[in-house]
Amino acid sequence: MEQSIERVGRMLSAINKVGHTKNGQQRIAYTAEEDRVFEVVADWCKELSMTVRMDQAGNLIARRKGRQDDLPAIAIGSHLDTVYTGGGFDGTIGVIAGVEIIHRLNEAHVETEHPIEVIAFRAEESSRFGVATIGSKAMAGTFDTERLQHVKDRDGVTLKEALQQKGLHVETMNESKRTREELQAFFEMHIEQGPELEQAKKPVAIASAIAAPTRLSIDIMGKYAHSGTTAMDKRKDALVVASHLILAVESFAKTEASLGTIGTVGIVDVDNGAMNVVPGHVTLKVDIRGINVASIKRVVEAVYEKAEKLASDQKVAIEVEVISEEAPVPLSERLQHTLKQAAGSVGIAPITIPSGAGHDAMNLAAFTDSALLFIPSRDGVSHHPEEYSSMQDIVCGIDVLEEAVKQEAVAHTKELNSP
Repeated sequence: MEQSIERVGRMLSAINKVGHTKNGQQRIAYTAEEDRVFEVVADWCKELSMTVRMDQAGNLIARRKGRQDDLPAIAIGSHLDTVYTGGGFDGTIGVIAGVEIIHRLNEAHVETEHPIEVIAFRAEESSRFGVATIGSKAMAGTFDTERLQHVKDRDGVTLKEALQQKGLHVETMNESKRTREELQAFFEMHIEQGPELEQAKKPVAIASAIAAPTRLSIDIMGKYAHSGTTAMDKRKDALVVASHLILAVESFAKTEASLGTIGTVGIVDVDNGAMNVVPGHVTLKVDIRGINVASIKRVVEAVYEKAEKLASDQKVAIEVEVISEEAPVPLSERLQHTLKQAAGSVGIAPITIPSGAGHDAMNLAAFTDSALLFIPSRDGVSHHPEEYSSMQDIVCGIDVLEEAVKQEAVAHTKELNSP
Protein backbone atom coordinates (compact mmCIF):
# COMPACT_ATOMS: atom_id res chain seq x y z
CA MET A 1 0.00 0.00 0.00
CA GLU A 2 2.82 2.44 0.80
CA GLN A 3 4.10 2.38 -2.78
CA SER A 4 0.58 3.02 -4.09
CA ILE A 5 0.01 5.88 -1.64
CA GLU A 6 3.25 7.52 -2.73
CA ARG A 7 2.56 7.08 -6.45
CA VAL A 8 -1.08 8.17 -6.25
CA GLY A 9 -0.04 11.17 -4.17
CA ARG A 10 2.49 12.20 -6.83
CA MET A 11 -0.10 11.90 -9.60
CA LEU A 12 -2.68 13.86 -7.62
CA SER A 13 -0.15 16.60 -6.93
CA ALA A 14 0.94 16.79 -10.58
CA ILE A 15 -2.64 17.09 -11.84
CA ASN A 16 -3.58 19.70 -9.27
CA LYS A 17 -0.65 21.91 -10.18
CA VAL A 18 -2.51 22.52 -13.43
CA GLY A 19 -5.15 25.20 -12.97
CA HIS A 20 -4.29 25.78 -9.32
CA THR A 21 -5.33 29.19 -8.00
CA LYS A 22 -5.48 30.77 -4.56
CA ASN A 23 -9.23 30.10 -4.65
CA GLY A 24 -8.99 26.40 -5.57
CA GLN A 25 -8.71 24.36 -8.73
CA GLN A 26 -9.83 25.86 -12.02
CA ARG A 27 -9.65 23.50 -14.98
CA ILE A 28 -12.74 24.56 -16.88
CA ALA A 29 -14.11 22.53 -19.78
CA TYR A 30 -12.40 23.02 -23.14
CA THR A 31 -9.82 25.51 -21.84
CA ALA A 32 -6.02 25.50 -21.95
CA GLU A 33 -5.89 24.17 -18.38
CA GLU A 34 -8.02 21.15 -19.28
CA ASP A 35 -5.82 20.61 -22.35
CA ARG A 36 -2.65 20.62 -20.25
CA VAL A 37 -3.90 18.14 -17.70
CA PHE A 38 -4.97 15.78 -20.50
CA GLU A 39 -1.43 15.98 -21.86
CA VAL A 40 -0.04 15.04 -18.42
CA VAL A 41 -2.23 11.93 -18.22
CA ALA A 42 -1.52 11.00 -21.85
CA ASP A 43 2.22 11.07 -21.14
CA TRP A 44 1.78 8.78 -18.11
CA CYS A 45 -0.20 6.29 -20.20
CA LYS A 46 2.39 6.28 -22.98
CA GLU A 47 5.09 5.55 -20.39
CA LEU A 48 3.01 2.51 -19.39
CA SER A 49 3.12 1.25 -23.02
CA MET A 50 -0.51 2.10 -23.66
CA THR A 51 -1.74 3.38 -27.01
CA VAL A 52 -3.33 6.80 -26.67
CA ARG A 53 -5.87 8.55 -28.86
CA MET A 54 -8.33 11.44 -28.71
CA ASP A 55 -11.87 11.05 -30.00
CA GLN A 56 -14.06 13.65 -31.76
CA ALA A 57 -15.23 15.13 -28.45
CA GLY A 58 -11.67 15.45 -27.14
CA ASN A 59 -11.96 12.50 -24.73
CA LEU A 60 -8.67 10.75 -23.95
CA ILE A 61 -8.67 6.97 -24.49
CA ALA A 62 -5.58 4.99 -23.44
CA ARG A 63 -5.55 1.25 -24.18
CA ARG A 64 -3.59 -1.66 -22.71
CA LYS A 65 -3.61 -4.64 -25.04
CA GLY A 66 -5.33 -7.86 -24.09
CA ARG A 67 -4.34 -11.40 -24.97
CA GLN A 68 -7.40 -11.40 -27.20
CA ASP A 69 -7.26 -7.81 -28.28
CA ASP A 70 -10.38 -8.03 -30.40
CA LEU A 71 -12.51 -8.69 -27.31
CA PRO A 72 -14.49 -5.73 -25.98
CA ALA A 73 -12.46 -3.60 -23.56
CA ILE A 74 -12.93 -3.10 -19.85
CA ALA A 75 -12.78 0.64 -19.16
CA ILE A 76 -11.93 2.71 -16.09
CA GLY A 77 -12.43 6.44 -16.14
CA SER A 78 -13.80 9.77 -15.01
CA HIS A 79 -13.16 13.46 -15.74
CA LEU A 80 -10.39 16.01 -15.15
CA ASP A 81 -12.24 19.32 -15.46
CA THR A 82 -13.43 21.21 -12.38
CA VAL A 83 -16.04 23.75 -11.40
CA TYR A 84 -14.91 27.33 -10.86
CA THR A 85 -12.84 27.40 -7.63
CA GLY A 86 -13.26 23.65 -7.25
CA GLY A 87 -11.50 20.94 -5.28
CA GLY A 88 -8.70 18.61 -6.21
CA PHE A 89 -10.39 15.21 -5.94
CA ASP A 90 -13.67 15.33 -7.87
CA GLY A 91 -13.24 13.25 -11.05
CA THR A 92 -9.46 13.35 -10.80
CA ILE A 93 -9.17 10.31 -8.54
CA GLY A 94 -11.19 8.22 -11.00
CA VAL A 95 -8.68 8.82 -13.78
CA ILE A 96 -5.74 8.33 -11.40
CA ALA A 97 -7.32 5.04 -10.28
CA GLY A 98 -7.20 3.76 -13.84
CA VAL A 99 -3.56 4.77 -14.32
CA GLU A 100 -2.58 3.24 -10.97
CA ILE A 101 -4.27 -0.07 -11.81
CA ILE A 102 -2.27 -0.26 -15.05
CA HIS A 103 0.91 0.43 -13.04
CA ARG A 104 0.06 -2.48 -10.74
CA LEU A 105 -0.80 -4.89 -13.55
CA ASN A 106 2.45 -4.09 -15.34
CA GLU A 107 4.56 -4.46 -12.21
CA ALA A 108 2.93 -7.80 -11.36
CA HIS A 109 3.30 -9.04 -14.97
CA VAL A 110 -0.45 -9.56 -15.18
CA GLU A 111 -1.98 -10.12 -18.59
CA THR A 112 -5.70 -9.95 -19.29
CA GLU A 113 -7.81 -11.61 -21.93
CA HIS A 114 -9.68 -8.37 -22.57
CA PRO A 115 -7.94 -5.08 -23.31
CA ILE A 116 -8.23 -2.44 -20.58
CA GLU A 117 -8.85 1.23 -21.27
CA VAL A 118 -8.35 4.32 -19.15
CA ILE A 119 -10.70 7.10 -20.26
CA ALA A 120 -10.57 10.76 -19.28
CA PHE A 121 -13.77 12.51 -20.30
CA ARG A 122 -14.02 16.13 -21.35
CA ALA A 123 -16.42 18.66 -19.84
CA GLU A 124 -18.17 16.64 -17.15
CA GLU A 125 -18.97 19.74 -15.13
CA SER A 126 -21.78 22.06 -16.23
CA SER A 127 -20.02 25.16 -14.91
CA ARG A 128 -19.02 26.65 -18.25
CA PHE A 129 -21.96 25.96 -20.55
CA GLY A 130 -24.73 24.84 -18.19
CA VAL A 131 -24.59 21.36 -19.74
CA ALA A 132 -23.00 18.45 -17.89
CA THR A 133 -21.13 15.31 -19.05
CA ILE A 134 -20.56 16.54 -22.60
CA GLY A 135 -17.70 14.13 -23.37
CA SER A 136 -19.44 11.00 -22.14
CA LYS A 137 -22.70 11.98 -23.84
CA ALA A 138 -20.76 12.12 -27.11
CA MET A 139 -19.28 8.67 -26.41
CA ALA A 140 -22.81 7.37 -25.92
CA GLY A 141 -23.92 9.13 -29.11
CA THR A 142 -26.59 11.07 -27.22
CA PHE A 143 -25.25 14.63 -27.29
CA ASP A 144 -27.88 17.00 -28.73
CA THR A 145 -25.59 18.86 -31.12
CA GLU A 146 -28.38 20.81 -32.82
CA ARG A 147 -29.85 22.26 -29.63
CA LEU A 148 -26.72 22.69 -27.53
CA GLN A 149 -24.09 23.96 -29.97
CA HIS A 150 -25.26 27.53 -29.36
CA VAL A 151 -25.17 27.51 -25.53
CA LYS A 152 -22.79 30.19 -24.24
CA ASP A 153 -20.38 30.59 -21.36
CA ARG A 154 -20.18 33.67 -19.14
CA ASP A 155 -17.99 35.40 -21.74
CA GLY A 156 -20.42 34.83 -24.59
CA VAL A 157 -18.39 32.03 -26.21
CA THR A 158 -20.59 29.31 -27.66
CA LEU A 159 -19.85 25.63 -27.25
CA LYS A 160 -19.39 25.42 -31.01
CA GLU A 161 -16.74 28.16 -30.88
CA ALA A 162 -14.98 26.60 -27.90
CA LEU A 163 -14.71 23.30 -29.73
CA GLN A 164 -13.44 24.96 -32.88
CA GLN A 165 -10.66 26.57 -30.82
CA LYS A 166 -9.54 23.01 -29.96
CA GLY A 167 -9.74 21.75 -33.52
CA LEU A 168 -12.99 19.92 -32.74
CA HIS A 169 -16.38 20.24 -34.41
CA VAL A 170 -19.72 20.05 -32.69
CA GLU A 171 -21.31 18.49 -35.80
CA THR A 172 -19.07 15.41 -35.53
CA MET A 173 -19.04 14.94 -31.74
CA ASN A 174 -21.39 11.97 -31.81
CA GLU A 175 -18.96 10.16 -34.11
CA SER A 176 -17.24 9.38 -30.81
CA LYS A 177 -20.09 6.90 -30.25
CA ARG A 178 -19.06 3.47 -29.05
CA THR A 179 -20.96 0.21 -28.62
CA ARG A 180 -21.14 -2.76 -26.29
CA GLU A 181 -19.09 -4.68 -28.83
CA GLU A 182 -16.24 -2.23 -28.10
CA LEU A 183 -16.73 -1.77 -24.33
CA GLN A 184 -17.94 -4.66 -22.20
CA ALA A 185 -17.91 -2.75 -18.92
CA PHE A 186 -17.16 0.67 -17.49
CA PHE A 187 -16.02 1.37 -13.93
CA GLU A 188 -15.87 4.84 -12.40
CA MET A 189 -14.40 5.58 -8.98
CA HIS A 190 -15.47 8.91 -7.50
CA ILE A 191 -15.63 10.82 -4.26
CA GLU A 192 -19.09 10.48 -2.73
CA GLN A 193 -19.67 14.26 -2.52
CA GLY A 194 -21.92 13.60 0.46
CA PRO A 195 -21.69 12.48 4.10
CA GLU A 196 -23.09 8.94 4.12
CA LEU A 197 -19.84 6.96 3.90
CA GLU A 198 -18.12 9.06 6.54
CA GLN A 199 -21.12 8.76 8.86
CA ALA A 200 -21.29 4.99 8.29
CA LYS A 201 -17.51 4.72 8.84
CA LYS A 202 -17.18 2.72 5.62
CA PRO A 203 -14.34 3.09 3.09
CA VAL A 204 -16.38 2.36 -0.05
CA ALA A 205 -19.94 2.36 -1.33
CA ILE A 206 -21.43 0.89 -4.49
CA ALA A 207 -23.92 3.09 -6.32
CA SER A 208 -27.22 1.47 -7.24
CA ALA A 209 -28.47 4.28 -9.48
CA ILE A 210 -27.60 7.83 -10.50
CA ALA A 211 -30.01 10.69 -10.02
CA ALA A 212 -30.44 12.92 -13.02
CA PRO A 213 -31.10 16.64 -13.15
CA THR A 214 -33.72 18.65 -14.92
CA ARG A 215 -32.27 22.14 -15.23
CA LEU A 216 -34.40 25.22 -15.78
CA SER A 217 -33.58 28.81 -16.68
CA ILE A 218 -36.28 31.21 -15.45
CA ASP A 219 -36.39 34.80 -16.73
CA ILE A 220 -38.49 37.27 -14.73
CA MET A 221 -39.18 40.54 -16.55
CA GLY A 222 -40.57 43.26 -14.28
CA LYS A 223 -39.99 47.00 -14.64
CA TYR A 224 -36.89 49.00 -13.84
CA ALA A 225 -37.61 52.03 -11.66
CA HIS A 226 -35.91 54.48 -9.33
CA SER A 227 -36.04 53.07 -5.82
CA GLY A 228 -36.56 56.46 -4.23
CA THR A 229 -39.41 57.70 -6.40
CA THR A 230 -41.44 54.53 -6.97
CA ALA A 231 -44.05 53.72 -4.33
CA MET A 232 -44.15 50.15 -3.03
CA ASP A 233 -47.58 49.49 -4.52
CA LYS A 234 -46.48 50.72 -7.95
CA ARG A 235 -43.52 48.40 -8.38
CA LYS A 236 -42.97 45.40 -10.61
CA ASP A 237 -39.89 44.14 -8.75
CA ALA A 238 -38.43 41.16 -10.59
CA LEU A 239 -36.22 40.21 -7.64
CA VAL A 240 -39.15 40.07 -5.22
CA VAL A 241 -40.97 37.78 -7.64
CA ALA A 242 -37.80 35.69 -7.97
CA SER A 243 -37.64 35.32 -4.19
CA HIS A 244 -41.13 33.79 -4.19
CA LEU A 245 -40.02 31.33 -6.85
CA ILE A 246 -36.87 30.42 -4.91
CA LEU A 247 -38.92 29.63 -1.80
CA ALA A 248 -41.41 27.70 -3.93
CA VAL A 249 -38.65 25.48 -5.39
CA GLU A 250 -37.53 24.67 -1.84
CA SER A 251 -41.08 23.96 -0.71
CA PHE A 252 -41.97 21.76 -3.68
CA ALA A 253 -38.78 19.72 -3.30
CA LYS A 254 -39.41 19.22 0.42
CA THR A 255 -42.79 17.67 -0.33
CA GLU A 256 -40.94 15.04 -2.42
CA ALA A 257 -37.99 14.60 -0.05
CA SER A 258 -39.07 11.10 1.05
CA LEU A 259 -38.47 9.97 -2.56
CA GLY A 260 -35.02 11.55 -2.64
CA THR A 261 -35.88 14.48 -4.88
CA ILE A 262 -34.08 17.79 -4.33
CA GLY A 263 -34.43 21.29 -5.73
CA THR A 264 -31.78 24.02 -5.80
CA VAL A 265 -31.61 27.55 -7.14
CA GLY A 266 -27.88 27.90 -7.69
CA ILE A 267 -27.74 31.13 -9.70
CA VAL A 268 -29.59 34.42 -9.16
CA ASP A 269 -28.55 36.94 -11.80
CA VAL A 270 -29.90 40.46 -11.23
CA ASP A 271 -29.45 42.36 -14.48
CA ASN A 272 -28.02 45.86 -13.99
CA GLY A 273 -28.33 45.49 -10.24
CA ALA A 274 -27.86 48.65 -8.17
CA MET A 275 -28.87 49.75 -4.69
CA ASN A 276 -31.09 52.56 -5.97
CA VAL A 277 -32.80 50.63 -8.78
CA VAL A 278 -35.88 48.44 -8.57
CA PRO A 279 -34.75 45.25 -10.36
CA GLY A 280 -36.38 44.87 -13.74
CA HIS A 281 -34.88 41.59 -14.95
CA VAL A 282 -33.75 38.57 -12.97
CA THR A 283 -32.63 35.15 -14.20
CA LEU A 284 -32.73 32.04 -12.00
CA LYS A 285 -30.97 28.77 -12.76
CA VAL A 286 -32.73 25.82 -11.13
CA ASP A 287 -31.54 22.25 -10.61
CA ILE A 288 -34.17 19.59 -9.80
CA ARG A 289 -32.92 16.05 -9.48
CA GLY A 290 -33.65 12.62 -8.06
CA ILE A 291 -34.00 8.95 -8.95
CA ASN A 292 -37.81 8.92 -9.15
CA VAL A 293 -39.02 10.21 -12.53
CA ALA A 294 -42.60 10.89 -11.41
CA SER A 295 -41.39 12.83 -8.38
CA ILE A 296 -39.08 15.03 -10.47
CA LYS A 297 -41.90 15.68 -12.92
CA ARG A 298 -44.24 16.79 -10.12
CA VAL A 299 -41.71 19.35 -8.86
CA VAL A 300 -41.03 20.70 -12.36
CA GLU A 301 -44.77 21.02 -13.08
CA ALA A 302 -45.29 22.79 -9.76
CA VAL A 303 -42.56 25.30 -10.66
CA TYR A 304 -44.26 26.02 -13.99
CA GLU A 305 -47.63 26.51 -12.27
CA LYS A 306 -46.12 28.80 -9.63
CA ALA A 307 -44.39 30.87 -12.31
CA GLU A 308 -47.66 31.26 -14.22
CA LYS A 309 -49.53 32.33 -11.07
CA LEU A 310 -46.85 34.81 -10.02
CA ALA A 311 -46.77 36.33 -13.50
CA SER A 312 -50.52 36.90 -13.33
CA ASP A 313 -50.63 38.14 -9.72
CA GLN A 314 -47.58 40.39 -9.91
CA LYS A 315 -48.17 41.69 -13.47
CA VAL A 316 -44.73 40.58 -14.68
CA ALA A 317 -43.58 38.33 -17.52
CA ILE A 318 -41.96 35.00 -16.65
CA GLU A 319 -40.39 32.60 -19.12
CA VAL A 320 -39.32 29.11 -18.07
CA GLU A 321 -36.91 27.24 -20.33
CA VAL A 322 -35.68 23.68 -19.91
CA ILE A 323 -31.89 23.76 -20.32
CA SER A 324 -31.45 20.02 -19.96
CA GLU A 325 -33.60 17.07 -18.97
CA GLU A 326 -32.11 13.71 -18.16
CA ALA A 327 -33.57 10.48 -16.83
CA PRO A 328 -32.30 8.75 -13.66
CA VAL A 329 -30.07 5.81 -14.50
CA PRO A 330 -30.05 2.39 -12.82
CA LEU A 331 -26.55 0.92 -12.81
CA SER A 332 -25.52 -2.61 -13.78
CA GLU A 333 -26.60 -5.14 -11.17
CA ARG A 334 -24.00 -7.54 -12.54
CA LEU A 335 -21.16 -5.08 -11.96
CA GLN A 336 -22.55 -4.13 -8.55
CA HIS A 337 -22.20 -7.79 -7.65
CA THR A 338 -18.67 -7.86 -9.10
CA LEU A 339 -17.69 -4.84 -6.98
CA LYS A 340 -19.22 -6.39 -3.87
CA GLN A 341 -17.20 -9.57 -4.43
CA ALA A 342 -14.07 -7.52 -5.09
CA ALA A 343 -14.56 -5.57 -1.87
CA GLY A 344 -15.01 -8.80 0.07
CA SER A 345 -11.79 -10.18 -1.39
CA VAL A 346 -9.84 -7.29 0.18
CA GLY A 347 -11.73 -7.50 3.49
CA ILE A 348 -14.27 -4.71 3.00
CA ALA A 349 -18.04 -4.82 3.50
CA PRO A 350 -19.38 -2.01 1.28
CA ILE A 351 -22.72 -0.23 1.56
CA THR A 352 -25.01 0.44 -1.40
CA ILE A 353 -26.44 3.92 -1.98
CA PRO A 354 -27.93 5.92 -4.86
CA SER A 355 -25.87 8.77 -6.28
CA GLY A 356 -27.43 12.18 -5.92
CA ALA A 357 -24.91 13.71 -8.31
CA GLY A 358 -24.63 13.00 -12.01
CA HIS A 359 -21.55 11.19 -13.32
CA ASP A 360 -20.10 10.06 -16.64
CA ALA A 361 -21.01 6.47 -15.69
CA MET A 362 -24.68 7.25 -16.31
CA ASN A 363 -24.09 7.98 -20.00
CA LEU A 364 -22.00 4.84 -20.53
CA ALA A 365 -24.93 2.88 -19.05
CA ALA A 366 -26.86 3.73 -22.22
CA PHE A 367 -24.88 1.14 -24.18
CA THR A 368 -22.92 -1.08 -21.79
CA ASP A 369 -22.69 -2.34 -18.21
CA SER A 370 -21.64 0.60 -16.05
CA ALA A 371 -20.69 0.82 -12.37
CA LEU A 372 -19.83 3.55 -9.87
CA LEU A 373 -17.72 3.13 -6.73
CA PHE A 374 -17.63 5.82 -4.05
CA ILE A 375 -14.99 6.69 -1.46
CA PRO A 376 -15.63 9.06 1.48
CA SER A 377 -15.64 12.84 1.22
CA ARG A 378 -14.60 14.64 4.42
CA ASP A 379 -17.69 16.37 5.85
CA GLY A 380 -19.43 15.67 2.53
CA VAL A 381 -17.77 18.76 1.01
CA SER A 382 -17.30 18.93 -2.76
CA HIS A 383 -17.07 21.54 -5.53
CA HIS A 384 -15.05 23.63 -3.08
CA PRO A 385 -11.34 24.08 -2.25
CA GLU A 386 -11.91 22.26 1.06
CA GLU A 387 -12.94 19.07 -0.77
CA TYR A 388 -10.81 16.23 0.61
CA SER A 389 -10.48 12.45 0.64
CA SER A 390 -7.67 10.68 2.46
CA MET A 391 -4.96 8.89 0.55
CA GLN A 392 -5.78 5.71 2.47
CA ASP A 393 -9.41 5.84 1.30
CA ILE A 394 -8.36 6.55 -2.30
CA VAL A 395 -5.99 3.58 -2.35
CA CYS A 396 -8.59 1.39 -0.65
CA GLY A 397 -11.03 2.23 -3.44
CA ILE A 398 -8.36 1.45 -6.03
CA ASP A 399 -7.76 -1.93 -4.35
CA VAL A 400 -11.43 -2.81 -4.77
CA LEU A 401 -11.55 -1.51 -8.32
CA GLU A 402 -8.42 -3.44 -9.31
CA GLU A 403 -9.95 -6.73 -8.18
CA ALA A 404 -13.16 -5.99 -10.07
CA VAL A 405 -11.30 -5.05 -13.25
CA LYS A 406 -9.11 -8.16 -13.08
CA GLN A 407 -12.17 -10.33 -12.66
CA GLU A 408 -13.99 -8.66 -15.55
CA ALA A 409 -10.95 -8.62 -17.86
CA VAL A 410 -9.96 -12.23 -16.95
CA ALA A 411 -6.50 -11.72 -15.54
CA HIS A 412 -3.53 -14.12 -15.66
CA THR A 413 -0.09 -13.79 -14.15
CA LYS A 414 2.47 -14.07 -16.92
CA GLU A 415 5.33 -16.52 -16.42
CA LEU A 416 8.49 -14.41 -16.38
CA ASN A 417 10.38 -16.86 -18.59
CA SER A 418 7.58 -17.17 -21.10
CA PRO A 419 8.05 -15.58 -24.53
